[in-house]
Amino acid sequence: MSDDLQAVMGFSGFGTKGGSKKKAAMKFDIEKMFEETKRTARNYSEQKTAKQMMEMVASGSEVVDSVEGGQESDEDIGPPLPPGFSKEEPSSQQDSDDDEGGNEEEEEEDVEDFDRRFPLSHEITLSHGSKPISALTLDPSGARVVTGGYDYNVRLWDFAGMDSTFKSFRTITPCQSHQISSVQYSNTGDTILVTSGSAQAKVMDRDGMEKMECPKGWPYIANMANTSGHIAMVNCGCWHPRIREHFLTCSNDGSLRVWDVNEKKKQLHVIKGRDKQGRKIAVNTCAYSRDGGLIAGALYDGSIQIWKNSSPFTRSQFQHFTAHTAGSETCSLCFSHDNHTLISRGGDNTLKLWDLRSFKRPVNVVTELDTFFSGTDCVFSPNEQVIMTGTSVKKGQGKGKLMFFDRELNEVYQLAVSDASVVRCIWHPKLNQIVVGCSDGQAKVYFSPKHSFRGAKLCANKKKRKKDISEISLNTRIITPHALPLFRDDEQQSLKRKREKARADPKISHKPDPPLHKGAGGRVGTGGSSIGAYVRKIAALERPVTVEKDVDPREALLKYAKKANEKPFWVTPAYTSTQPKVIFQEEESSEEED
Repeated sequence: MSDDLQAVMGFSGFGTKGGSKKKAAMKFDIEKMFEETKRTARNYSEQKTAKQMMEMVASGSEVVDSVEGGQESDEDIGPPLPPGFSKEEPSSQQDSDDDEGGNEEEEEEDVEDFDRRFPLSHEITLSHGSKPISALTLDPSGARVVTGGYDYNVRLWDFAGMDSTFKSFRTITPCQSHQISSVQYSNTGDTILVTSGSAQAKVMDRDGMEKMECPKGWPYIANMANTSGHIAMVNCGCWHPRIREHFLTCSNDGSLRVWDVNEKKKQLHVIKGRDKQGRKIAVNTCAYSRDGGLIAGALYDGSIQIWKNSSPFTRSQFQHFTAHTAGSETCSLCFSHDNHTLISRGGDNTLKLWDLRSFKRPVNVVTELDTFFSGTDCVFSPNEQVIMTGTSVKKGQGKGKLMFFDRELNEVYQLAVSDASVVRCIWHPKLNQIVVGCSDGQAKVYFSPKHSFRGAKLCANKKKRKKDISEISLNTRIITPHALPLFRDDEQQSLKRKREKARADPKISHKPDPPLHKGAGGRVGTGGSSIGAYVRKIAALERPVTVEKDVDPREALLKYAKKANEKPFWVTPAYTSTQPKVIFQEEESSEEED
């Protein structure tokens, strides 16, 4: 090894160790290898240039000698120009054409950039029903959509399985007669959390089958920490972003509860919502931060309170008691990925941007955003440069809109969706598609053919599937005159004859069983059509009662008196310990009366 290499590597060579004889490492001459590589590259370049010049000569074109004195000229760099091409400056007409083409290209680039930022060029409509959609979610992969509404139903939609009719593949009513307040897929997409007007949240699997139901708490206990569940309407629920088994719910009973799917009898933690005076107050909505370290809740007094997930929930880490107007239902809370930026959509028709590092006042505020529903969403775009929310309108007074704002809450764009209010909205990061739930029961999916992926593109142009002829059952008779009797079909009969034959068959016509002559097996015979007759026959052990002529009925009854006194069976044994001794009035003789 050379001295320089030895100094760099720190040892002299790959020699023997411990006295054992091994082969030394192969020595390389780096400078010699570089020289050979340069020589090979130079030869290859000369051969390629000579070949190109020979081709030019063979084609009859002039060969421009670009090599003078063995060096390349500065003007001709790269391969030679093709034949017939001249270096001339373009004319003024060409300049104007280029300018017009440049303007068109700029316009196309602007449209392309807008389409990339807002995928709203195409849409499909999913019909949930006639009542408002109050809950909406997409699974993480973007394959399925779940909608819930005021009609108590939850519908499941599969983009890959739908055609142009856009029909849901399943409709369920998980919470009986309670309107759905929120639905959300877990981060793995295998479970769905459903909350409703009931005090019990439910967890379903991907196909809508129930896996868990939260227990209901005891409503007569004042301390909410001592109950095993909510005792009032559940307003919102969300999954933990990191722990797949944990989820959070909030309720009108003034508490937020952390649950575990595997623990079905009681919650893990209870967080009490308190107003400024320390009184219990309802919690309208809740949210986890993106790393799961913070839990935020919006209370009915207009306050926003945030707790640390790693510390006891005795006191909130951040609180702002005048975040929104007291008495208004704060609709939605959403964290950004930096975990200190928060947006809130208030029932006081405002949208506010907050920074937890300075939580005393909002960073920016947008007003006059009408909302009539307690579940109106506000969400970030996938790159978190745009904030999206919806607006509400009264019937016949305009259209509900999707509003888009930048991080400074300056309006960027607005889209008129329909004549109904916009309640729920989602901007899916993988699909780059926007799903909107409206108050008329319609869910609209917006997408761009160029910049969106899968999702609604799978079913937007898929034609309705036609029934295969093999699936249509035809009542045609196949005539086989030479078939064996075992395989030969019966002769075709008229419709009247078929009905008469079916009427005569007791199994096909479902003919009721006739009454038995003797009562047995729960059916009464002809001799006793009433329950009294049946009981009399059972009491008499089914022996017919024969009435003899010329028999005094009093004597016939009194002959059993001695037997009844000796062996009583019916009434007397029940009163043997409590019945007093019978004392009758003594009869006076007729002589004393005289």
